[in-house]
Amino acid sequence: MLKLFQNIERENESIKKTDTLHPMLLMVIVVVVCAFMSFIIPAGQYERVESEETGREIVVPDSFRYVEKTPVNLLVVLESLTLGMQEAAGIIFFLLIIGGMFAIINGTGALNVGMANVLKRLKGREILLIPILMIPFGCGSAFCGNFEEFLVFVPLVLACCITVGFDSLTAVGIIFIAATAGYAGSITNAFTEGTAQKIAGLPLFSGMGLRIVMFICLEAVSIAYVMWLAHMVKVNPKFSGSYLYDEEFNKGKKIKLDNVGKLTNRQIYALIVFLLGMIFSVFGMIKWGYYVDELAGIFLAVGIIGGAVGGLRPKNMCEFFIRGCKDMMLPCIMIGLANAAIVVLSGANVMDTVLHAMTGTLQELPGRALPIGMFIFHELFNVIVPSGSAQAAITTPLMVALADKAGMTRQTAVLAYQLGDAFTNIMAPTGGEILAALAICRVPFGKWVRYLFPLFIIWWLVAFAFLMTASGTGF
Repeated sequence: MLKLFQNIERENESIKKTDTLHPMLLMVIVVVVCAFMSFIIPAGQYERVESEETGREIVVPDSFRYVEKTPVNLLVVLESLTLGMQEAAGIIFFLLIIGGMFAIINGTGALNVGMANVLKRLKGREILLIPILMIPFGCGSAFCGNFEEFLVFVPLVLACCITVGFDSLTAVGIIFIAATAGYAGSITNAFTEGTAQKIAGLPLFSGMGLRIVMFICLEAVSIAYVMWLAHMVKVNPKFSGSYLYDEEFNKGKKIKLDNVGKLTNRQIYALIVFLLGMIFSVFGMIKWGYYVDELAGIFLAVGIIGGAVGGLRPKNMCEFFIRGCKDMMLPCIMIGLANAAIVVLSGANVMDTVLHAMTGTLQELPGRALPIGMFIFHELFNVIVPSGSAQAAITTPLMVALADKAGMTRQTAVLAYQLGDAFTNIMAPTGGEILAALAICRVPFGKWVRYLFPLFIIWWLVAFAFLMTASGTGF
């Protein structure tokens, strides 16, 4: 593994500071490639019916048929860019509200002063910042299905990492490697595991024991990996793959630790409101199934109340809110563009053809290899359909039918889906959230892939071990 990084310092000495491909352009290229595929791949469709358990349209197994090819033209490609935004409107407005709320709380000074005091207390033990932050992010994903929401924390975590001598890749890793491990080791994620179990006819959140152990293992190896690379960067900053980019773009984002005072009473009140809002949102998701609409209302209230008790005037809160929305604009556009690729593939009736071909390959696998095959299938299909709940509605009926025929438990099939839905979220160029996070940190996508690749292999090995255990024990 060290060989993959041993020449980074040498490369950094020779790299010229040139403009890199903007993430928006990368997503446009993905959309164009999807459009090109509509001329090559035959068109086909599965029948779909509405699920009584989830209210979503699900695929009917053994209903695939080829249809007349409908390749997309330039107008359809352009329309897909706006349709992708429209389909992601709920998430987009949710992120705008989160950005506005976060900016208001940050406008009180509570977050910066609070983090500055935390960093001062960790002086000489800065490496502990990584597990302190990664554990909550991982738990947020494992229990509540948080992922896109974490984009709002990128600027703050980036500032913390640059301040203590880490790099921007560490900042992205702290948030999204932890979140991915949480998604893969889902315990009570209603959007992925919950949806798939309902469609499969399984008790909600059943099999929790194995999932808890799996989450702990995935989170542990993820934290160890990020800590190891952060330590290497701390010892030698030029070891970092993002060294030049941090020097040019992020060096000035350090938090000033000199003459940092204590939190004022108003700032403490603002932090209490912020923390209570986070706790209530988690409770609401678990207890009452809150999703983006309810959570947006909670976060809006947190921003208003937190700003008021933090001493901000209504005019100031409006200004900070607009500033926060502006900061979230790029992530929102990236998510819309990611949906545009799905719009193109669906409109050309190509997605179901790809799904049919991939599931046909799975039918040829022996029973013991089927869980691994399902996992790899979902990892690949996740590149086309990054949405966990949408993927569950499309693939779970087919995977359940395969599992029943092979004598494999449905719980194991859901486990394969759960693991396969996670890892490529932050490796594939269709992951709008990760591209947005990298854009905020001004880090090229290629640098991120290189940083992540060894951990990606480790994640797969852990996934293989748990899937074989599940298959062997009749999980």
